[in-house]
Amino acid sequence: MRGRFITLEGGEGAGKSTHIRLLADWLGAQGREVVITREPGGTDGAESIRRLIVEGAVDRWDAVTETLLLNAARHDHVTRLIEPALARGAWVLCDRYVDSTLVYQGTAKGMALETLLQLHSLATGPLWPDLTLVLDLPPAIGLARAASRHGAETRFEAHDVGFHEALRRGFLDLAQRFADRCAVVDASAPVEAVSAAIEAIVRERLSL
Repeated sequence: MRGRFITLEGGEGAGKSTHIRLLADWLGAQGREVVITREPGGTDGAESIRRLIVEGAVDRWDAVTETLLLNAARHDHVTRLIEPALARGAWVLCDRYVDSTLVYQGTAKGMALETLLQLHSLATGPLWPDLTLVLDLPPAIGLARAASRHGAETRFEAHDVGFHEALRRGFLDLAQRFADRCAVVDASAPVEAVSAAIEAIVRERLSL
């Protein structure tokens, strides 16, 4: 039986990494094989591309270059890791996927939705998630959380507040557009409450 593909989306500091681990623990306790991965990244080649995208100055790349790099990384990720895992019956949990591209490079940076969807189809087959959890949080709170992290991956966090407000609107708009696979979660609630909400959505949407 083919596995399930769940993605977690949202702005910077929304708690995706925390909740992907908690969700993996919950699913694993039910006896499921769980694969945790992320985008951009997930494979050796895609992680090399990740460093090009998330490190450096804000203006290092324009939206077109970012989009092409992201889709190159996504193709490698899907063909080498995600599809093989789903084919053997594993549940794949991914920190960001195509919706981040639709919002970051589309809503916030002006790439046409149709172009982004065509590239996604070319890069992935197309592979869409069975369920997308959109962790919604006011940008000021998310950026404050993100600022506490250390490391070189600050290129997108360094954009101005208007960019991050556009991201939030973009994710909420996409959740409405693709309501059949998306669910919005209030990520400003305590971790335990957010985790419980996610589990309830997974039970309902994926018939657990």
